[in-house]
Amino acid sequence: MSAQGGTVADQNAGGIRLAVCAEMVYLDLPIEERVRRIAEAGFDVELWDTRRHDIGKLTATGATFSSMTGYCAGSLIDPDSSADVLRTAAELIPTALELGAGRMVVHPSELIDGQAARPAYRATGTMWVTGLRTLEKLGELGAKHGVVFALENLNTVVDHPGIPLARAKDTLALVEAVDHPNVKLMLDLYHAQIGEGNLIELLRHALPHIGEIQVADVPGRCEPGTGEINYPAIARALADLGYRGTVGLEAWAESDSGLALKRFREAFTA
Repeated sequence: MSAQGGTVADQNAGGIRLAVCAEMVYLDLPIEERVRRIAEAGFDVELWDTRRHDIGKLTATGATFSSMTGYCAGSLIDPDSSADVLRTAAELIPTALELGAGRMVVHPSELIDGQAARPAYRATGTMWVTGLRTLEKLGELGAKHGVVFALENLNTVVDHPGIPLARAKDTLALVEAVDHPNVKLMLDLYHAQIGEGNLIELLRHALPHIGEIQVADVPGRCEPGTGEINYPAIARALADLGYRGTVGLEAWAESDSGLALKRFREAFTA
């Protein structure tokens, strides 16, 4: 039974599982208490850099973990550092298995505190080929251990300037080209709205390749209902498309974390 009343199954209505990023809500609490509160409210949990956390304390909460960051060095599209992506991904797999996190998130290029480690503003053929080959190797690694590597799109206008191949159309093109069951798209609709828009058509096109969907509103990157994106319409479109995966709230709470979780649930279960 959740703290809000109702079971986890009740909260994940309509065949879609709902998850919340523990790194962005209840910021005044230790991470394990954040995870506990999210789980008690009936949501799965997303994590970022798990090296900062006590994994034993996190698993002791009994939470279901949806995803975690799947590498900690290197750039997927840089031939000089793509091996670091593969190396650190392999090093993090035991943590993913301990948490039961089935998706390990990677980005088109290396991020340091959310910013481009080596900004570049034009994609080259070498970047495309290197990204493809690195993702193919990640697919092989994921198949070996039973995890999925999910490539996340980013926006380069507000949050992540200098990241080549970050737009949803580019990350989707890479995932389509790899065509491996252990390589999927982490489709972030907040980033896609800023960089591209036309979200429902994007969902229709990307559907076969989506591993998970992340949401936040624009502007501000807070919970649904605080900005311009019509998330109830997104939810209806996902239902019409037959999507049965996870939708994760990767958003700051506009005011109160409990209210943010309530608004998120209402947007996707109304």
